Amino acid sequence: MANFTQSEIKTLYHQHTEATGQVFVDGAVERTWYWSQGQPWLVNALAKQVIEKILKFDYSVAISAELIDKAAEDLFLRQDAHIDSLFERLKEPKVRRVMEPVIIGAPRWNDMVLDDDIQYVFDLGLLKKEDDVVKPANPIYQEVILRKLASRIQNEIPKDFSNQWVSNNLIEMTSLIKNFQQFWRENAEVLGEPYQYTEATPHLVCMAFLQKALNGRVDSLTRESALGRERLDLLVKYKGRSYPVELKVQDKKRRFTDLQKNKSLSQLRSYMGKCTATEGWLVIFDKSPDQTWEHKITWETTEFEGVTIHMIGC
Repeated sequence: MANFTQSEIKTLYHQHTEATGQVFVDGAVERTWYWSQGQPWLVNALAKQVIEKILKFDYSVAISAELIDKAAEDLFLRQDAHIDSLFERLKEPKVRRVMEPVIIGAPRWNDMVLDDDIQYVFDLGLLKKEDDVVKPANPIYQEVILRKLASRIQNEIPKDFSNQWVSNNLIEMTSLIKNFQQFWRENAEVLGEPYQYTEATPHLVCMAFLQKALNGRVDSLTRESALGRERLDLLVKYKGRSYPVELKVQDKKRRFTDLQKNKSLSQLRSYMGKCTATEGWLVIFDKSPDQTWEHKITWETTEFEGVTIHMIGC
């Protein structure tokens, strides 16, 4: 079955309204479209989660955009057969070869090796091409893929890491990232490479650490990659504040030059403007085998175009 259009989602949901009287208020259909991109199973799963699990068949309550967002978060955490089958596909070598560059950085279509593997992954419905960028087919798949790959690492992080950096009104993100630096230094080799996604290990470990440390107390922790060619890796939201974290990896072949540094600062600054953040964190992983940890572990804070950005070496 082909993906629904936004208009078709509205028509489908209106059938529920006609049958029960329960309405979808402004923004609900748009959020369903955002999360699902019209994928039929997800369109139905989001509505079913709201109606049956969240509202428990109380048709007197209107379905809002906020309820759709809550349903999406619930789907991230559930172990539906549909989601589990996607995860099993991630373990296939030909899927991994295509998916790993996407996890690291939303590559452009012209930079991908166009062969049977990428066609296979597109046929599975895992990826899409948008504005010459290859990305997960929808935000739910994106979150599920990353959370599933990071879950094994998350289980290895001590429980006493949880909730140390969350107060009533803010997150001590600088202190949290400093603790991550030390954690990465002590455990990078021990944690290994989950499911052979070797290039993506730093991204997955960082996400797992933040997920475990914040332990569900924040409003949201998501991977952001839908702003054209500008890309942010993690965005934490809590009590009306946004905490953007961008991740980069360098090794012998990919050195983080001054040009790339300035480009990353500009990209992060641009995104900070969009999410109204005044402080951001740029984490640079150095996987060069000839560099010592004393050289890799760095911290530099700079004022850049009116905001504060921390550049962190790992």
